[in-house]
Parts: sequence; C-alpha cells; structure tokens
Amino acid sequence: MNTEFFEALTLLEKERGIPADYLLEKIEAAVVIAVKKDYNCGDNVLVDIDAEKCKFDVYLVKTVVEEVEDETAELTLEQAQSYKKSAKIGDTIQIKLKTKEFGRIAAQSAKQVIIQGIREAERGLMVRDMQEKEHEVITATVLRVDPLKGFVTVDLGKNEAVLVRSEQVEGEVLREGERVKVYVVDVLATDRGPKIMISRTHPGLVKRLFEMEVPEIYDGTVEIKAVSREAGNRTKMAVWSKNPDVDPVGACIGPKGSRVAAIVAELGGEKIDIVRWSEDPVAFISEALSPAQVVGVEILDEEQRTCRVSVPDGQLSLAIGNKGQNARLSAKLTGWKIDIRPESGFYGEDEDESPAPAKDSGEEG
Repeated sequence: MNTEFFEALTLLEKERGIPADYLLEKIEAAVVIAVKKDYNCGDNVLVDIDAEKCKFDVYLVKTVVEEVEDETAELTLEQAQSYKKSAKIGDTIQIKLKTKEFGRIAAQSAKQVIIQGIREAERGLMVRDMQEKEHEVITATVLRVDPLKGFVTVDLGKNEAVLVRSEQVEGEVLREGERVKVYVVDVLATDRGPKIMISRTHPGLVKRLFEMEVPEIYDGTVEIKAVSREAGNRTKMAVWSKNPDVDPVGACIGPKGSRVAAIVAELGGEKIDIVRWSEDPVAFISEALSPAQVVGVEILDEEQRTCRVSVPDGQLSLAIGNKGQNARLSAKLTGWKIDIRPESGFYGEDEDESPAPAKDSGEEG
C-alpha cells in the first residue's frame, strides 16, 4: 500500500469529512476478510497499518508445534526457524504476506467493504449534522409539489425532506423554486441516511423566528416563556425580561412594529399577540386574554388549574374570540382552564358551561 493511498485517505477526510482513522478501521476489517477467504484461515490474521509511515503489512500468526494438526494456524519448528532462527516450540511466528497474492475475489470483497464503510460514514455524518439542527429553523427550497397527496419536497442543502400536509399552514400555497423557512421537529437515523421531520405549523417555528429577529431574545435579556398557535390564523406568545428596565413586549414588537411585522410577513399574515408573562396566575391569565380587558380572575381549583374570568359585557365576544379562538389560545398559553363570564352577572351557577381547556403551550427549547 503506497503513499498515494494514504494521501487519498487524507483527501477523503478533507473533502467529505470522513475521519481517516474510521476508513483505516474499515480497510483493516476488509483485509482480514480477504485474507481469511484466500488463505482459508481463522482469526489468526494480523493487519498492521501505520498511516504516519505510509506502511501496510499483513501477517498470518501461527504457533510453533511438534506435530501440525491445523496447517492454517500451526507450523513445525523447522518451518518456524526458516522465518526466525531462534524460534522454539510454543512460540508464535508472524508470517508476512504479499498483498498482491490475495486474489481477485478477495480484493473485490475488500473493495466492497471499504465502499460500504465510506457510505456508512457519510450517512453518519449527515445524520449528526442534521441532529445538530433539531428544533432550529432552516431555509429550504421547494423542489416538488405533489398535487394529489399534498406533499411538498424541499431541499435543505445536503438533504431533502418532505413537508406533509398536516405540517403545512392551511391555505398556504408553496411553489417550486420558492424559498421557505421550516422548523426541524425531529431527525431519525435510517439505513438511507437521516429522516427529517419538518413543520410550518409548529409553535417552535414562531419562537425561533423571534429569536432570529429580536436581539434581546438572542442574548437572553428577554425570554419566551410560552407559545400557543393555530397556524395560519393566530399565535399568542408570552415573554418576560430579567432586566426590569427592558420592556419584553416592546422589544418583540420593535420600532414602529418592524420586528413583529417581519415575522407576520414570513408566516403569511398570521396574527401574533405578544403578552407579558407573570408567575402570578391571575396577572398572567389577565394578560393572556388580551386584547380583551379583564375585570377579575377567580381561581376555582389551583390543583386542577381552573379559573373564572369576568370581563366587561361589551367585551365578552372579544374575550372568547371568533369560534372561541381567543379563549382557546389563552388556555393553551397559560395552562389554565378558563371560564369567561360577563361582568354584569352569571350565566347561572347550575348551567353546565365547560371552560376553555388548557393544553401544552407548545413551547420548544
């Protein structure tokens, strides 16, 4: 194995990012298989590869015995002394082989194992590269749109992924060649490389977009505490600042609304409500129901996280929202079941009115 071979390994490491040590390990395994086939021997094959000296040697290791029972692993004292004059019974002798004598079949076997090793290494690198991008936003290019199934295939750079219909924003039309931001939900390792699950509807997409747009979020001054989203329609986001001199809501909105406007444009006009987070559930629930004004919040069951909220009569429909959306998103955002009532009076204590159910906020780290 000459110097050019080791130079080729170094080039593979630089161009494809495959460690030379990994390739040498695969080559060693391939050579062992080739020798076993060509010499019909067992595990007594020794491969010595010295990349620094560009040396490659292969040996059969045999034990010196008085009477040979297994020619593939044993040799007589006379035979041993032809390799090493000081050899004696019980010694092991390393017999150097000429790699050119492996034969065509053995060489082909080694080649296949090496090629497979390179492919496995490349797949492993692709998986690791994408796993580092889990829960991040990537700009993708639309390659194909399946009009029947509704699937959209996108190019992520070194990989492709499919944006399934359930992860697409309702009403959004994606066209071939269009660049679009997607959220990487999960990356699974498969025999064909990474299987990448992406989304345009995940609440994490909104969170990451704000992190990219708002410097105060990126540097940790402002923190996104929770996000609830009905993709393509409306999002509610709760923010908090560890610096009392920084207005977290104002920082996210930006000068003349420029920061939030950029994200609304990226999401195709989706409305975004940004509210101030509070560890006090009464204050947080009141904020969450914005833009409606809240007169009072009564905690009904802290363990079950249920509450009753009073709003001005004229703002009851605003608090509930179109088809219950404002109440629903507020419940998801806060994690509380919210029963909204008019200030003027009760609907009746005996009436069976279910409060808006609380679900996970959908916040992603």
